[in-house]
Order: sequence, then structure tokens, then C-alpha cells
Amino acid sequence: MHDEFRPPLKVEWPKVPIGTIRAVVLGAFILLLLWGSFFQIPPDEMGVILRFGKFVRTAEPGLHLKLPLGIERLSRVPVQRQLKHEFGFRTIRAGITSQYMTNAQTKAEAIMLTGDLNVTDAEWIVQYKIKDPNNYLFKMRDPDTTFRSMTEAIVRRVVGDSSVDEIITVGRARLAADAKDLLQRLCDDYEIGIEVNQLIFQDVNPPESVKPSFNDVNEALQEKERKINEAWAEYNQEIPKAKGVAAQAIQAAEGYATERVNNAQGDAQRFAAIYREYVRAPAVTRKRLYLETLNDVLPRIQRKIILDQGLRNILPLLNLGEEVKK
Repeated sequence: MHDEFRPPLKVEWPKVPIGTIRAVVLGAFILLLLWGSFFQIPPDEMGVILRFGKFVRTAEPGLHLKLPLGIERLSRVPVQRQLKHEFGFRTIRAGITSQYMTNAQTKAEAIMLTGDLNVTDAEWIVQYKIKDPNNYLFKMRDPDTTFRSMTEAIVRRVVGDSSVDEIITVGRARLAADAKDLLQRLCDDYEIGIEVNQLIFQDVNPPESVKPSFNDVNEALQEKERKINEAWAEYNQEIPKAKGVAAQAIQAAEGYATERVNNAQGDAQRFAAIYREYVRAPAVTRKRLYLETLNDVLPRIQRKIILDQGLRNILPLLNLGEEVKK
């Protein structure tokens, strides 16, 4: 007995009203517009709005609105963030114990020729901020690579104008400051929109083959500076002391001279006054001078013998025995 023919089952989809479909499509379109219209700028960034590829405005940190569907596009620029480039090395991991990496590219960056035709191995970093987002994005193509090339050119120029002793020892800070100023001037001329905050030589060494000799020279220079500083310290201690002693001796001599002059002038005035009195009354003045002299001399004599002018023999009156015993 043959099976009866059964037609395939038909799946009937529920009928959705056309109004509902339109509402869903319209809602999705509105959500898409809203999603592409609102954007958030973090505190350390600034937004640059382009309308059909042309700069129209910037957006400060916060919530903002732009035209959707690709009419206006957003570019974020970290204007408040401290950025840096490393030359001669690369930091793999920063921390308490940082890890660094060197390769053929970093070694080529570090090798430089100094002004006295010596070779040095220099590592440095440059820290900068983006001060003008419009210039940074549109005035120059690939500003980061261009800025690295500018920095390397400036540092090579500064090192090439200096001796190897300057760059390795005492002149490193001054050369870094000169390089920073020249780099900032070049950035302003190119209108790259970058502000250079700091350029620091991390490590500057001679090549490995001559490093022991340079270390000996560096130690000798440091010893020389130490001796000079010690000499200046002793100089600053002894010279003021000697000047004080000399000033004290000069003041004492001046005081002694003033005293002698004043005494001499007083004696001269006193003699002139006595002479005037003597001219007026010689006998009285002579007797007064005699009495004043006795009044000054007699208190200094321990034993006094007063005699009468008419006395002829004084021996019986004196007890000379006691004098002889003494």
C-alpha cells in the first residue's frame, strides 16, 4: 500500500505592520545620528573638528556635539600631556628599576663627532607639549618624525661645535640648554605647534676603547676642582681674619697717635698758660710750681727727713743704727 502524498509544511511568518518597521528603522537612524553627534574630550586633550576635511573649530575638554554621518570628523590632540622622545636608547619598562633597550638604530643615534674630531656616545631625551593643535595637525606632514629629525640635527650641531671635554664634563648642562633654545627656535620657524620643555643629556661617554683614559682625565679634572675649592675655602677663611687683624692694628695705631698728639697739644697749651702767668708774676708762679712739684713727689717717698736750714749737725738726731741693720 502506497503512502499518501503529503505536501511540505509552509512556515508562516508573523505579519509586522509596515508602521512598526518604519518606526524601528527611524529609531535606529536617530540612534546612529546621536551616537555620531556627541563626543567626550578628556581633561588632557583638545578636540579638532574638521568639516569635509577642513578645519573649522577646536573643542575644549567636556561633552560636545558635531555633525554626524562623516560631515564633521574629530581628531584628538593631547595638549596637556607631557610627551617625550628618547635618543640613543629606548625605555622598555619604567619604574623603580627601569629597563632599557639598545639596538643598531639607537647606537647610530648616539654616535657623534665633536668639534675637536673626537667621537662620543651620547644619550638624551627631549620633553615637549603640543601648544597649537591646528599647526601640529595641518602645517606639517608627520610632525612626530619631523620633530625627531629636527632634535637629532640640533643636538649633532651643538655637539659638533664643542670639544669632547665640554660635552663629557663641565659643559653638558650649558650645551643642553643651548640645544633646547635652538630647537624651540626651529619649531617656531617651521610652525610645527610644539613647545620644547626640556632637553637633557642622560649619559655621555667616550667610546669603549678609550673610556679608561677619559675616566682618568675626568677624575683628574674633578680632583683639580676639589683642590681649587679647598684653596678658595682656606682663602676665604684666612684673608678676612688677616684683614681684621690689620684693621685692628691700624685702629690701635691711629688711637695711639691721636692720644700722643692730644697729650702733646695739651702739654703745649699748659706750658703756654704757665708761661703767661710766669711773665705776669714770676715769684708767685715759681713758688706755686715748686709747691705743686713737692705735692706730686713727696707722696711717692716712703721715709721723709725734714731739716731746718739753720741746723749745722744732723748726725746726733738720726738713728743710723736701724738703717745699718736694715
